[in-house]
Amino acid sequence: MNAPVPTFTAIDHLHLHVNDRPRAERWYAQVLGLQRVEALAHWATDGGPLTLSDPAGVLHLALFERPPAAALPRGGTIALGIPADGWPAWQAHLAAHLPQRPAVVDHGLTQSMYFSDPDGNPFELTWPTPALRP
Repeated sequence: MNAPVPTFTAIDHLHLHVNDRPRAERWYAQVLGLQRVEALAHWATDGGPLTLSDPAGVLHLALFERPPAAALPRGGTIALGIPADGWPAWQAHLAAHLPQRPAVVDHGLTQSMYFSDPDGNPFELTWPTPALRP
């Protein structure tokens, strides 16, 4: 008999490769409201990550600065859940900070908006659809 798969408590952090860390830090602050985690700022030397977090400490991104040729190929999309009633505010916010307004894509049980950071790392904001329908 196989042992059960251990459980997770949460996503601890995500590694992202960026070409210009100061530019990326500004973008993440403006677009997603993420700020530098001062207690971990000492790691951001000698190739280490600059850790950013949302105000609640739920989301942590570790930004590794890499020249474009050294960056790893882009992987999967980082999908972030948002409340069903929060998507209009997110859509307006993203429209103010991105070159083009993300379209809302209906997936049946969920809806999503897709966009990328300036280094091509793809993001999805997703929320449950049933709360939007009568």
